[in-house]
Amino acid sequence: QVQLVESGGGLVQPGGSLRLSCACSGFVFSTYAMRWYRQPPGKERELVAFITGDGRLTNYADSVKGRFTIFRDNDKNTVYLQMTSLESEDTAVYYCNTVMSRSRQYWGQGTQVTVSS
Repeated sequence: QVQLVESGGGLVQPGGSLRLSCACSGFVFSTYAMRWYRQPPGKERELVAFITGDGRLTNYADSVKGRFTIFRDNDKNTVYLQMTSLESEDTAVYYCNTVMSRSRQYWGQGTQVTVSS
């Protein structure tokens, strides 16, 4: 059974940092690319960051480039999102995701990040 479990969200002041984690199980983690998405209040879900299975390639939404870093530990079956210089616009529910085929993709339950003073 594939499971993705996010953690690490919370309330942070503008300019602060948070590290999100997504612990994965039920599949060969190192085989699959991973993604972080977010859904701000009242808006659609958007792709934030991507990392290949071996961790060598990453890509980011323009809005987070230079502030967020995606990385993974294949020994721990965990993908991370390090977020720095947080802004109020980063407030959202953050989800990790993996796509195994056209008909098989999986999501975590999400973790809330609120950036506010």
